[in-house]
Amino acid sequence: MSLTFYDFTMAPSPRRTRILLAEKGIAHQVVQVDMMKAEQMGGDFRKINPDCTLPTLKLDDGTVLTNVAGITAWAEATYPEPAMMGTTPLEKAEIATWVSMAEQDLGMAIPNAFRNTNPAMKDRALPGPVNYCQIPELADRGLKMIDAFIVKLESHLEGRDFVAADQFSVADITVVCFLDFARVVGKKIPEDCPNLKRWRKHLGTRPSINL
Repeated sequence: MSLTFYDFTMAPSPRRTRILLAEKGIAHQVVQVDMMKAEQMGGDFRKINPDCTLPTLKLDDGTVLTNVAGITAWAEATYPEPAMMGTTPLEKAEIATWVSMAEQDLGMAIPNAFRNTNPAMKDRALPGPVNYCQIPELADRGLKMIDAFIVKLESHLEGRDFVAADQFSVADITVVCFLDFARVVGKKIPEDCPNLKRWRKHLGTRPSINL
């Protein structure tokens, strides 16, 4: 199978897919799309993904998957081992719950905090082909949401090696990618969060996390 993965190494969402593909051992070609130069907005990339977003995965039959959720669902169904979304109904539910919370409380909060204050993001408060104006109040709320999620996760990880279902999963991938990216808004794991620090150190032993 010949797959083409459109990536940008500095962004958290492409990184989520990069880790997933590595964990499942899915062979693919990589094309870097420089978001710092707005290459995702260019005509060549728009022909591949009109939504102008990353990650994007082009399958060997020409089908193009244009977001993390779709790529993850395809990868799990096509390459079921190792299971990254759980195997039992309760495992699947727990993993999906934490992915959803991380996307809401970090995946939305971090871009809100960054895009709504950065002068370089004027009229680019949201990704994609449509321009949206900045709303500074959303940045303040985003920073508070990040802090609240860190407190919640620190408590949750007491006695746990993984975020959900006692296994490495897309929940861990989602959380670690967003937490690492939070540095762009000055957020990092606080010193008084030993459970989070232990979890992050443990994840760092996996080669995929360091790609």
